[in-house]
Amino acid sequence: MGSLSLFLFISLSWILFLPYTHQLQTSQTEILLQIRKHLEFPSSLEVMNTFDGDLCNVSPSRNMTIACQDNVVTELIIKGDKPVNFRGFNGFPIPNQTLSERFSMDSFVTTLSRLSSLRVLGLISLGIWGPLPDKIHRLSSLEFLDLSSNFIYGQIPPKISTMVQLYSLVLDGNFFNDTIPDWIDSLTNLTFLSLKSNRLKGQFPSSLCKIRTLADVYLSHNEISGELPDLSTLANLHVLDMRENKLNSVLPVMPKGLVTLLLSKNALSGEIPKHFGHMDQLQHLDLSSNRLTGPPPPFLFNLPNITYLNLSSNMMSGTLENPLSCSTKLGDVDISDNKLTGTLPSCLGSSSDKRMVKFGGNCFATDFQHQHEASFCAESLAGTGKSRRKEKLLIVAFISGAIIVIVLLALGVFFLYRRLCKRTVQEQPPKVVQENSPAAVPSELLANARFISQAMKLGAQTVPVCRSFSFQELKEATKDFDKSMLLGEGSIGKLYKGKLENGTIVAIRCLALSKKYSVQNLKVRLDVLSKLHHPYLVGLFGHCMEGDGHDNLSVNQVLLVYEYLSNGNYRTLLSETYPEKVLKWSDRLTILIGVAKAIHFLHTGVIPGSFNNGLKTNNILLDEHRIPKLSDYGTSIITEETERHETKGEGTKSSNRKNLVENDVYNFGYILLESLVGPIVTGKEETFLLNDMASFGSTDGRRRIVDPVVLTTSSQESLSRVISITKKCISTDVACRPSFEDVLWNLQYAAQVQASADAEQKSDSTS
Repeated sequence: MGSLSLFLFISLSWILFLPYTHQLQTSQTEILLQIRKHLEFPSSLEVMNTFDGDLCNVSPSRNMTIACQDNVVTELIIKGDKPVNFRGFNGFPIPNQTLSERFSMDSFVTTLSRLSSLRVLGLISLGIWGPLPDKIHRLSSLEFLDLSSNFIYGQIPPKISTMVQLYSLVLDGNFFNDTIPDWIDSLTNLTFLSLKSNRLKGQFPSSLCKIRTLADVYLSHNEISGELPDLSTLANLHVLDMRENKLNSVLPVMPKGLVTLLLSKNALSGEIPKHFGHMDQLQHLDLSSNRLTGPPPPFLFNLPNITYLNLSSNMMSGTLENPLSCSTKLGDVDISDNKLTGTLPSCLGSSSDKRMVKFGGNCFATDFQHQHEASFCAESLAGTGKSRRKEKLLIVAFISGAIIVIVLLALGVFFLYRRLCKRTVQEQPPKVVQENSPAAVPSELLANARFISQAMKLGAQTVPVCRSFSFQELKEATKDFDKSMLLGEGSIGKLYKGKLENGTIVAIRCLALSKKYSVQNLKVRLDVLSKLHHPYLVGLFGHCMEGDGHDNLSVNQVLLVYEYLSNGNYRTLLSETYPEKVLKWSDRLTILIGVAKAIHFLHTGVIPGSFNNGLKTNNILLDEHRIPKLSDYGTSIITEETERHETKGEGTKSSNRKNLVENDVYNFGYILLESLVGPIVTGKEETFLLNDMASFGSTDGRRRIVDPVVLTTSSQESLSRVISITKKCISTDVACRPSFEDVLWNLQYAAQVQASADAEQKSDSTS
């Protein structure tokens, strides 16, 4: 009897389980169909009309992506054809560009929130209109939210503050007309914030400065006013966009790691502060159309990575330092429409294919471009000075008059009160009324197309969203993995160049797995890998899992789709002999510091940390500005194997050699070594370590083994510091190896010493 009951229970459970699983898939499909109905059947969702199978299997397109995991939708991106390209009467939307009057934002978000497992949501250019309801916070698993180019107005819902998983928030091109909320610092994982082209007003929220993870902030084309605060706490900030707002402060302290700073078309005043000279990563600086004064600081033209500098349409005066040193990377300069006088420095004297210079509308002593007479700049400056003195006198007169009136009123009240009360009254000290200092406001964004990341071309328009590719897509992208598309082959698999359907060039790594993995197991691993975002890591766009054809439950090959960098690898550049391509010691230090920051992030910036990251000089790629990016990182997360440094040389005397080469500190030490002596032929590493390392201890020995380019471009102190840390990294005694914090500190110190030595050398040569 007991066996019969057990049999009936199991049978009933099995019967009930099947409809439940089927119902779960059906409910998700029904929600997607309801969303399509709410959006009034956009053309981007036409595939739903004819597709009979599981919508999770619909191939991603430029206008639609649906990704699923465990029978639920985790990613939904829909792009329509209703861009917000102009405003209607009095700024209200044109009716035929929005969804009809039947559309209800509240009902739409209610339906949307039933996809409770969504991690990625993009609803772009769909004509959605109305206030965004608080219930959007029900999508508590969201990591990426993009509602750009719609007609959403009102305030940004306070309940978004509870969506703590968000790392990317994009609300561009809408009609939000409240202030930037003070609760923004509740989003502690936020790395990408874009609220540009709205009607946001008020002051810059100081709470934004508390989000230490922020890397990109875009707040241009709004009505934000007041001061910019000290932004130095945002150590990870690389892009700041505050163009076309109403900022009216002086320039504050900025993060040293900024790459792009655009603050044009505001009312910023004062001189450009000296600390801008320490922003060594800065590439793109636009301070045009403000009220900046003083002469342009000479250090701006010689920042090590500066490529674009725009100081036009300000009130800058005086002369430029002459001779002026310009960075070799500086390609575009605009100092037009100021009050500059004197002789134009030779490095700005004429435009060429490598450098475009605009300097018209000043009073330079040159016939090129339009120049005013010297008297024009002198009169303008005199007029400006008189105007300022007049303003100061008026302010002083007003304050003095106000004080006199207040004193007379106070005395009158005092004597009147004394007379009425017939007793002594103690005079109360007047209250000091402090003016409210306006809060701070953020800065500008990048408009130059060459700075738009490859991730935007894939459709996210923001931080890369790792998506799933079909094997057929990658097969077509690589011409059926043709030999002509092969970039290289290593111990972890082949690397191909590919071109996606939308024209994006990518690099595709085919990982050869040593064993089969379940789909679920690999999805978890790939999810961890997709979270690794850093400026010095090659961007991961997506992946593809390929089975052996016998079942759909196991995978024996993984293809990883990365951004493609066209400027080669570090090892190749270390071998370069052409003078214009040779890496000087300061260039090598810059590359090494960037890679060290990436490795430190892999070790400490994610949980769990990623180790054994395939550190080699040929895995350090460089973009068109020679900014380094580490490739093939984190593959051990997928393969569960440690990449081993292959050695073919004889005479290995270290018993724990295999353990040593698996250590990131050791492998990075080997990168340092090749930076010092140049690429070492594969198979000769062991011989070099045993026989030549001692040569670093003497001057003659260094001359024999150190790359001549390093010897002629490095200072003694900087070189000695790097040699010292290199020896520690490749020590056979694991306990003697430094932490990555120590490695990074020593490299930054060496770079600082080298920069000082270079500056002294330039000064001596000028003298």
